[in-house]
Amino acid sequence: MEKFFPANKIMVTGNPVRSAIVSAAISREEGLRFFSLEANKKTVLVVGGSLGARSINEAIDKGLDKLLEAGLQLIWQTGKPYAATASESVAGKKGVWAKDFITQMEYAYAAADIVVARAGAMTVAELCLVRKPVLLVPYPFAAEDHQTVNATQLVDKNAALIVKDSEAKEKLVFMSIELSRDEAKQEELKNNIAKLAVTDADTRIAKEILASLK
Repeated sequence: MEKFFPANKIMVTGNPVRSAIVSAAISREEGLRFFSLEANKKTVLVVGGSLGARSINEAIDKGLDKLLEAGLQLIWQTGKPYAATASESVAGKKGVWAKDFITQMEYAYAAADIVVARAGAMTVAELCLVRKPVLLVPYPFAAEDHQTVNATQLVDKNAALIVKDSEAKEKLVFMSIELSRDEAKQEELKNNIAKLAVTDADTRIAKEILASLK
């Protein structure tokens, strides 16, 4: 924005996030029970937005058996376009919850040990608050490629890992498995992404608007 506005007209407030996520007090065990998953396995949460993300879905579908063989379990929000395909792929497989949409994300975040997601502004704001190790797959056709910019901001601070959309099918599952085995890297990512969390963005925005009206 500094290209378009004077510096004194710009304020970084963060994005308001639903109170259900900001003040969630759900334990990992409660989250896992919600999705009928086991407490003794690491859980990968895969979200690509309400419509899903083709590259992420195809990568997870292709590598599903590898993820399960690595001892991982999966919460997979597919989006409506991929829901039927995913349902066929997971049929008869244990340790996978796959549906088109997750209505109570606070339970999914609580259950997750690792998150795979796009890098939209709201998604990034939520991920900073829930403080999980994250692999971001930016949508390359977003306006001005802003998702890659969002992801890079975290990666530069050692707060996330990035996988190019075009490389997701080859790298995403492998990197997820590698991260699940690297406890030190998980802790590093959690600690660094937590530093970027903004819990009161709504209050900051409201106060600034009210102040400008005086």
